[in-house]
Amino acid sequence: MKVLVIGAGNMGLTYAQGMAQSDLLKKKDLLILDSAREKTDALRKNDEFDVYEKIEDCLPQADIVFIAVKPYNSDALFEAIREHKKPGQIFISIMAGVTIKTMQEAMGIKKVVRAMPNLAAKVGHGFTSFTASKQVSRLELLTVERLIDTTGRSILLANEMEIDKSTGISGSGPAYIFYFMQSMMEAAVKMGFSQKDARLMVAQTFQGAVELFNSSDLDPTAWMDRVASKGGTTRAALDSMEENNVKELIKDAAHAAFERAVQLGKENNKEYV
Repeated sequence: MKVLVIGAGNMGLTYAQGMAQSDLLKKKDLLILDSAREKTDALRKNDEFDVYEKIEDCLPQADIVFIAVKPYNSDALFEAIREHKKPGQIFISIMAGVTIKTMQEAMGIKKVVRAMPNLAAKVGHGFTSFTASKQVSRLELLTVERLIDTTGRSILLANEMEIDKSTGISGSGPAYIFYFMQSMMEAAVKMGFSQKDARLMVAQTFQGAVELFNSSDLDPTAWMDRVASKGGTTRAALDSMEENNVKELIKDAAHAAFERAVQLGKENNKEYV
């Protein structure tokens, strides 16, 4: 099996490095394509994968192809893929908002997987939701899942609407966490802590909370009850959040991200739909 990653940007390179460091592929069975000479020159210093600048030199070799380019750069790429593809190839797209139907029609292909990763993939703790066209077999989906999981964990979703929904939770989710962390750090600095101490305090608190959550089947409410005692400091903070409707605001924010994902999908696919 040979895997080609098209696009050596942040996420494309993340998947390439994750797969290269796994035991799923033999050395040199991982190919990477990018049109920027600076990137390809730098990548050639890494002997974990073969580097290409022309699609005709690498696409015909691949069994599975990751498309990791921005949607606004996709038109010319789709044309090139249509010209140089080979039968049976599986295409995995991490382009936000570009539908399976759009890719099938634009590239003249059948086997398409649409995936939505998040930023934590860069450190091996990402979460990717994905769905596929009906032409992708169950065995092929297992292979796709194993490749995706080299950057963290994943779930197979039933349809593309669920991909848009997952965008509002896991895709955009790290930014919500960073927003909350920034607020806590600013509160710590306002109380007189240094930036260095505030960063350590907040980072360790978040990491510890996640470890606790993953250590049992308790839901977040149960964990809050374990931390907060009646009339105590934690309860005062939680009561303040409830009074200020923070929970509903977070839900609204996640739904806003979902609605924007749907809107972007309509914009990106209007010429094909």
